Amino acid sequence: MEWTGARYADTPCVEVETRVDAPPERVWALVSDVEQMPSMSTELQRVEWLDEPGAVGSRFVGYSRHQAIGEWSSPSQVIECDEPRVFAWAAGDPAEPAAVWRFTLEPDGDGTRLRQWMQMGPGRSGLSLAIDRMPEKEQKIVYGRMREFEANMAATLAAIKERVSA
Repeated sequence: MEWTGARYADTPCVEVETRVDAPPERVWALVSDVEQMPSMSTELQRVEWLDEPGAVGSRFVGYSRHQAIGEWSSPSQVIECDEPRVFAWAAGDPAEPAAVWRFTLEPDGDGTRLRQWMQMGPGRSGLSLAIDRMPEKEQKIVYGRMREFEANMAATLAAIKERVSA
């Protein structure tokens, strides 16, 4: 696991990885199906495609819930779709996203090295509101949220690994 950045303006990033005992094509089928993600997430509750799924430019809405933050929806757009290597989307405006999420798949012998990466910002998000209210606590707020993302992403990769291996 890797984490970089301390302030929102730094566009902090986190990445987690695992090895899956299946070829990239089998792993791809799951990571590129965002409608499956809510069953592997504690925050993401459901996803609805607005366009034909999967291609660059395709849009979807994710509906999330967090105990401390509440409920919200995030319009997103696929920004990379290179089967079976990269699947990524921007939450919010793709030109100024609230977050960017990416799965990267690399062949690794008879399996796949699977990475999930996310970048917070540069566009405003719900976290921006908390920082606006307590600017002196920005680093603590960002650090805490990035740690949550890291833990949730590790759980997502573990769930993908389990499903693909089943």
